[in-house]
Amino acid sequence: MPPQMSGRTAGRMLELTPRCPKIHNSCLSAAGRPRRGAQQTNSFSTTCSRNVTKLRRDMAEWMQRVGKQFKGTAGPKYLGPQNQPFPENPYFRSQPVLSEKSKAIIWQKVIVSGQPIKAVSAEFGVDMRRVAAVVRLKEMERAWKAENKPMALPYARAIMRMLPKTDITLGKPHEPINEIHVHSFTTQQLFVPTSESRHFTREDAAKAFGDDILPADKRVPHPELIQLNKDMLKGVPREEAWRRFEESARASENELAERERLKREREERNKIRVDSGRFEFRFESINVDDAGKDGRSRKGTGWRYGVPYSDRKKGQIKIPTKVE
Repeated sequence: MPPQMSGRTAGRMLELTPRCPKIHNSCLSAAGRPRRGAQQTNSFSTTCSRNVTKLRRDMAEWMQRVGKQFKGTAGPKYLGPQNQPFPENPYFRSQPVLSEKSKAIIWQKVIVSGQPIKAVSAEFGVDMRRVAAVVRLKEMERAWKAENKPMALPYARAIMRMLPKTDITLGKPHEPINEIHVHSFTTQQLFVPTSESRHFTREDAAKAFGDDILPADKRVPHPELIQLNKDMLKGVPREEAWRRFEESARASENELAERERLKREREERNKIRVDSGRFEFRFESINVDDAGKDGRSRKGTGWRYGVPYSDRKKGQIKIPTKVE
């Protein structure tokens, strides 16, 4: 005859039964008996073990309520609010990436259609550096496919499913494209006297901070967009204004490419190559005056690998001694 349990013990075990998480019910068969191969913690009862802590019960309850939405990888899943992966850090927001369809369209516009990078950037609201990077990566991908190199396509598709994406065909810009980087000279506060009848322009403001600082209209990445908006305000049709913008952007890119070509040719003329068969030695003429009076100019040779700045040395005065 099996051992009998007292009413006091049976009552205590009945109290634990409704508090057990549902995850432990998989160890029981339809008739309430333990399944074959299931690990039993008590040979007298099929109820949960006493070592189930409150944290484990809360975890099982959370998985039944909130955790259901995090199953699978179809789209981004955030523990916090929208675009906030970390609930305790509201200042970190997940930024969207370009979809594969958008990358293909950008590559088609630049390589096949031959449109300027500036025009493609302005049309879809994608930064010029990102447009250039997309074109380079797509060209590399095509080259790897031609060489039958292995690519981690399943990994890339899995990552793309978990990230927010931007579809440029919907007309929504991906990012700001005409932001101006803050110049260090413009962080100081100035008081410039001027006449009340005079119109103080952006060029006057730039000249007040320094003679070599360009105004905001010329420092933006897309100065051609300013002329585009001016033409449209004057009544020029949008198609004609956009055609002028593309011509101006193409001329600007051609000018930049020509400057880079001349720079490379100038550097190559100043360089002597000696091929020894196994190695190629390159000798370049330098000028000691390029390092400046204090030897710390960025134009000097070895500037990146020289001595550190004086503010890292001991005994140096690190507070200003005069006001200029």
